[in-house]
Amino acid sequence: MHISKLNLVNYRNFKNATVWFKKGINTIIGENGSGKSNLFRAIRLLLDENMVKAAFHLNEGDFHRGIGSWKGHWIIISLEFDDISHDEAIQALFLHGTAVIGPPVGKATYNLIFRPRKEIRQKLSALAVGDKVGLSDILSKLTISDYETVFTGRSTMDFSNRAEYTAIVGDFENVVFPKETEFAAVGCKTPSYLSLNREVCFTYIQALRDVVSEFHNNRTNPLFSLLKSKSGDVDPTALAPIVKMVGDLNTSIEQLDDVKHIRSDVYKTIKETAGETYSPSRLSIRSDLSSEAEELFQSLRLFVGEANDGHEGTINELSLGGANLIYLTLKLLAFKYQKEKKVLANFLIVEEPEAHIHTHIQKTLFDRMQYSETQVIYSTHSTHISEVSAIENVNIIGQCGKESEVYQPATGLTAPEIGNIQRYLDAIRSNLLFARSVMLVEGDAEELLIPILVKKVFGVSLDELGISLINIRSTGFKNVALLFHDKRIRKQCAIVTDLDSAIIDTTPLATDLEATKKYKEKCAASEKSGQERKAILEDFITGNKWVRTYYATHTFEVDFIECGNAGLVSNLVDTVYTDPATRVTAKADLLSGDKSLYGKRVLTMATQEGKGWFAIKLGGIVDWKTRIPPYLIRALVLTHRGYSIEIIANMMKYRLEKFSAEKPGDLEIASLALQIEQFRSGGIDFAGIRALYKKTFAADIFNEFLAMWP
Repeated sequence: MHISKLNLVNYRNFKNATVWFKKGINTIIGENGSGKSNLFRAIRLLLDENMVKAAFHLNEGDFHRGIGSWKGHWIIISLEFDDISHDEAIQALFLHGTAVIGPPVGKATYNLIFRPRKEIRQKLSALAVGDKVGLSDILSKLTISDYETVFTGRSTMDFSNRAEYTAIVGDFENVVFPKETEFAAVGCKTPSYLSLNREVCFTYIQALRDVVSEFHNNRTNPLFSLLKSKSGDVDPTALAPIVKMVGDLNTSIEQLDDVKHIRSDVYKTIKETAGETYSPSRLSIRSDLSSEAEELFQSLRLFVGEANDGHEGTINELSLGGANLIYLTLKLLAFKYQKEKKVLANFLIVEEPEAHIHTHIQKTLFDRMQYSETQVIYSTHSTHISEVSAIENVNIIGQCGKESEVYQPATGLTAPEIGNIQRYLDAIRSNLLFARSVMLVEGDAEELLIPILVKKVFGVSLDELGISLINIRSTGFKNVALLFHDKRIRKQCAIVTDLDSAIIDTTPLATDLEATKKYKEKCAASEKSGQERKAILEDFITGNKWVRTYYATHTFEVDFIECGNAGLVSNLVDTVYTDPATRVTAKADLLSGDKSLYGKRVLTMATQEGKGWFAIKLGGIVDWKTRIPPYLIRALVLTHRGYSIEIIANMMKYRLEKFSAEKPGDLEIASLALQIEQFRSGGIDFAGIRALYKKTFAADIFNEFLAMWP
């Protein structure tokens, strides 16, 4: 038996989300605050026997904030299971109250529903359609104590379908509530003697925040839990000699002269202080070493040696990675012990196992943490773990406004397509699974220079803008971009590539020398390939709102000069060429304004140095006055729409600081600085601050960025 689906309705980060799982190992990916821990808590509420009963009664903070007022709404956590065991206890859980007679079920659901009690639901059902006053009166008196938690089995309702939810819970906006208060579709209540968490092996390994404190707390110490689980199995005969030794030790301690002397002095001092009437009649100092197996085990500590010097230290002497690895190992061992006792179904939930652990160990850990007849679900921030995760077993949690959505990147893809993506996702490129938005580029020059340009010109990093830049190292964008789709990852993806338009007139002339003829043919062939590539890409993205294309008219290097950076590039000539005459010619070419000259020269320089090394050299001299090609600015603006006011204000402030350094004390700059702060606080809208900025710095390149916004 394994979990095949999790539905979350109105629970914490999730207004309405569906998570799909497969047998074996599953991976959950998501940025901080997206809801990975909340997703695991939802599963634990249904399967973890160690969850305290108080946790089942949810509270106001468990409702999704995006629904507005929580009052009257339901929280639904639904697990769907597939390949259900034919064991009588499991079948009874899913079939009870259904009067089903026949073969065992193979697929069914188990649900936690947090809803208003029946008397409240009856009041809502009695409301006339559109009676907003009556609804307001009921809801105003509603408190969380008016809610109940029920567990149901074998529901038939599609909890992710908003229409079905409204039909049962009610339409609060239009005040339309069902006349019934009980619905077979939500499943039948499970009686207290039938509980799924008692029939399965479930182990939760939490994120490793402070391992040392976990070892110091007997309730959470994984070593003590292991020893405690074995204490009941200790043979009394084997324990008898230890009990005798503990008793003898206690007696020996009590008979020490110093102990007896202190006891006598304490007793005498009490009598002198309080008098005979109020003094105790007897007083002794005794050793209290327990002879119980559990308490003896509690005194045991783990000592580990990390180095080869023979020293073994306590947990708090280990490195963070070493301590976390030991903790994780002990929890896995606890899972193995538990798995031996319950065999109906086995679930292992591991939250961010990579903390402080070396990348090689991360990959090995993921590869080897596979147990027979066990479903494993990870959450991770590690690109090294995501690299070796099967893409069809990955769920991505993404934030969309106030709610978190769940994406399955392999949905609807063919086996060859999945195979291509799986081979492509190494530890670098798997960043695209974690990104808020993605920019795909074709070469090293773009990969190296775009982040530097954005930082130097706008004063922010691509990470701050929420964009991950991925080097495809080819023009095979379709193989990766197909991940971004309504059915898969619903995030913006920009394809940034070159059209390779010719920088010369490629018309053949009878007077052309052989070298000129070959050069024209090469330029014409590149242009033809660029147009064919564009046609293919435009056809590929048609109807897909998540993917857009942005083209350099020629190549990145040529367009970089064309937009106004000829002087900057000419500064590299002396680092590329050693011959004085060639240096003079190269600088003249770059500063000529003639595309056929500067285009050929910059491409020659890039080829001679290697495009990557040339980009590194160029990155070392770009500054805040460097101009970014327009196609890249469009990609930056449209790839991650809706930059926050804070981000835009910070970019403007950065530009102002650069101008101010050149014109200290300038009153116009100081005035604009105050207006930017008003924009930050909401006193000026975007159109207003854009106009003010352009008025102050009419020729500034940042206006090109601002002009891209609607």
